[in-house]
Amino acid sequence: MRNIADCIIPLILCAIFLYGLLHGVNIFDSFLEGAKEGISTSFGILPALVALMTCIAMFNASGALDILTNALRPICEAIGFPPETIPLALLRPISGSGALAIYENLLSNYGPDSFVGKVASVMQGSTETTFYTIAVYYGAVKVKKTRHTVPSALSADLTGFLMSVVAVRLLLL
Repeated sequence: MRNIADCIIPLILCAIFLYGLLHGVNIFDSFLEGAKEGISTSFGILPALVALMTCIAMFNASGALDILTNALRPICEAIGFPPETIPLALLRPISGSGALAIYENLLSNYGPDSFVGKVASVMQGSTETTFYTIAVYYGAVKVKKTRHTVPSALSADLTGFLMSVVAVRLLLL
């Protein structure tokens, strides 16, 4: 099985190359055209990404994450949500790398087999970096009005966070 997995990507690349040759496509020019489009797309979404990263840094540096965590702690304890995972739930929709740092910290402090570690693991796998994804995809196609995207995506994230606790309690304890 490992040998098959090692060969998949080279086989796909060879198939694309052969398809281009059989259909008379200038493969190198097509590659350069795609690379040009990729670079122009990257430059188009760069302002949104810089703004997002600046906001994340300001959010962490201001202490707002700690204030929000402490404010939500009683509610989370009342519903059985592990309060240690609140920073992960708050940062996950905003920043994948920030959430990953918090996740790694949770695993090193509580262990991967603890309740907190299991809930954090399910959270990481069942939620999205909502604002990053919106910035990248909407920025790439130059959509300025997100309409119902943000509330819908944040509702899905909240559902993922709450169901992470439920799933761990039902399936992994």
